[in-house]
Amino acid sequence: MKRERGLVILSILALIALEMMVGGSQAAVGMPPESAPLIRHFYKVHNTCANVEPFVRHQVQLIWANDKTVAPKLIKLLYADCMVNGCDASILLDGANTEKASPKARGLAAFVLIDKIKQVLEARCPGAVSCADILNIAARDAVYLSGGPSYPVFLGRRDGLESNAAWVDFPSPSMSWESSLAYFESKGLDLQDMVTLLGAHMMGRVRCSNILDRLYNFNNTGKPDPSMEPSTLTYLRAECPQKVRLGQPNPLINLNPSNPTHSFTNSYYSRVLENKSVLGVDQQLIYGEDTHDLSDEYAAGLQDFKLGFAFSMSRMGGLKVLTGTEGQIRLNCRMLNK
Repeated sequence: MKRERGLVILSILALIALEMMVGGSQAAVGMPPESAPLIRHFYKVHNTCANVEPFVRHQVQLIWANDKTVAPKLIKLLYADCMVNGCDASILLDGANTEKASPKARGLAAFVLIDKIKQVLEARCPGAVSCADILNIAARDAVYLSGGPSYPVFLGRRDGLESNAAWVDFPSPSMSWESSLAYFESKGLDLQDMVTLLGAHMMGRVRCSNILDRLYNFNNTGKPDPSMEPSTLTYLRAECPQKVRLGQPNPLINLNPSNPTHSFTNSYYSRVLENKSVLGVDQQLIYGEDTHDLSDEYAAGLQDFKLGFAFSMSRMGGLKVLTGTEGQIRLNCRMLNK
């Protein structure tokens, strides 16, 4: 695992080096092969919107100043886009049978922020910047504002022409680490990416309905998950009663109770190692040898986690992208161009 961690650090150092290279290609730093056409400063190189990144960051800053949950919302939205049909902004399309309409997509947010950013960019650079690129830049900026790394985002994505609710296949929050790994590998990512991207649960919120099985009926035993640390179980049961009153909303709780400010932290991994995870899929990381080792590395070193997170976010952002003449540059992220 130390060798794998070293590879991650070398890879992210290569990314940082390319920050200074206007024409740096994503293919040069171990990204998914289909993302090879993406480059740094795409809109500056093509003279279509040279200041796109400052424009996006300013809008994200305006929201983040009053809503610290914007970072986990944008990370989750990017994940929901890239892990279904590739990073093509198909999750942003409105419609009765789109990905956004899937029951599994309930809880996604930050759509209004993406709309606002798109409006600003259309006023300054009409028809130039894709919604897919906006989402990737905005997520990076929100991570940085929360105390995380500011990594280079390779650009040049185009927006997809289709979105289908049937495509949405997000994994269960209670699945085993082996099943979780199989899911990530089916998308073109690996164990390192899985452990690192699950670390996004360092911040954000989740509905109690996603953990009731762990709290009250683990594996249909009628009892709680025996691996859960007792004080964590007591706290979560107080926050998430087994039944709610008629008309009472499904409660929201923090994914990381030790991080109420939703800042970038490696405490998620400390909680994994202490059997204090909220989601079952997170606690599962302790059971695989490599997943346990990497969790231990990240718990011991925030900087290592920052480097790994930047690298895996970049890899996820390169999945099944559309480039060149594929797709389109939507004028409104919620609908196809007429």
